[in-house]
Amino acid sequence: MGFRRLAVLALCALVAACSPAKKDVAAPTGRTAMKLATDWRAEAELGGYYQALATGEYAKRGLDVTLIQGGPAVNVPQLLATGAVDVGVGSNSFIVMNLAKEKAPVKAVAAFMQKDPQVLIAHPDQGINSLADMKGRPILLSDASITAFWVWLKAKYGFTDDQVRKYNYSAAPFLADKRVVQQGYATSEPYLIEKEGKIKPAVFLLADSGYPAYASMALMPESFIAKNPTAAQAFVEATAAGWKSYLYGDAKPGDAAILKDNPEMTQDVLDQAREKMRSYGIVGPNGPGIGQMTDARWAEFFKVASDQGVYPKDMDYKRAYTLQFLPKGQ
Repeated sequence: MGFRRLAVLALCALVAACSPAKKDVAAPTGRTAMKLATDWRAEAELGGYYQALATGEYAKRGLDVTLIQGGPAVNVPQLLATGAVDVGVGSNSFIVMNLAKEKAPVKAVAAFMQKDPQVLIAHPDQGINSLADMKGRPILLSDASITAFWVWLKAKYGFTDDQVRKYNYSAAPFLADKRVVQQGYATSEPYLIEKEGKIKPAVFLLADSGYPAYASMALMPESFIAKNPTAAQAFVEATAAGWKSYLYGDAKPGDAAILKDNPEMTQDVLDQAREKMRSYGIVGPNGPGIGQMTDARWAEFFKVASDQGVYPKDMDYKRAYTLQFLPKGQ
C-alpha cells in the first residue's frame, strides 16, 4: 500500500538467512554473485528488476543475481548497512538521505523512478482540484509519511498537523467520509478504491506539483562499489534495460516471475499499474532517461528537507549518492 516502503521496520529472521556474503567471489557460473533485496512483495512497481532477471539481462552482463523479496518485516537499509545484501531497492529519497545522516556506508547508484508514485486521493465531488484545495481537510497518513512527504506539503501549502488522521492501509475510512483525503501510490490505491467503492477518485501525484523525491533507487554498500565497480555498472545497465523492456516491450517474463513470487498478486493489478507508470511518466522516458539522477535534483530535495529541520543544513548530503554508474543509454 502507498508509502509502506518508507517505514523502518523490525528486522526479522531474514538477516540470518542473508548473512554477509564475501565480496569478489564469483558464482559457480563464473558470474559475479549479487543479492538483491526489494522493498516490498513482488508487484509491478518492481517489474524492472524482475524483468531483468527473467530475461537474462543480469546474466548476460556477468551477474548471478539472487532476488530476495521484500515485505513488512524486511528492512532494506539495515540489510545494506550490515552487508547482508549487495544491492537493495530504496523506496524514496528520505531513505537514502537518512542513511547519509547516520553516515552509513551506502550510496544510491541509480534512480529507476524519476517521479515518486506518491499521491493524495480525494472524493470526486468535493471541489478539490489541486493539492492546495486540501488545506484544512482531514488526511489519512501513515506514521512514516508524517516524517517524509508531509514535511513538503506543510512547507509548500501550509498544511497543519491537526489535519492528520491515522492511516491503517484500508480504504474503508476514506470511502465512509467524503471529506477525507487519503495517501496512496498512483499505481495501486486509486485502482483498488475504484473496484471497492465503485467511484473514480480524484488523484494528485505529488511529483507533478513539484515534489522532488526520486523512488526505486538502487542502493549499494560502499564496500561493494569499491571492490566491484564493473558489477555495479553492469547491475545499473541491466536494470535499466529491464525497466525499458517491462514498460515498453513484452512484460510477460517479468509478470510471470512476479506472480510466482507473490501468488496474491493478480494480472489486472499488474496491467493497470504498468499503464499508470507509463501515463504518469514515473519511470521516465523510453530511453536514456531511465535510471538517471542529477546533483541539482538532489540539492533541491535536500534544501526542502533541511529547511524544515529534517536534516542539519550543514550535512554532507552528497554522501547519499554517486553519479559514477548512471546508465549510458538503452
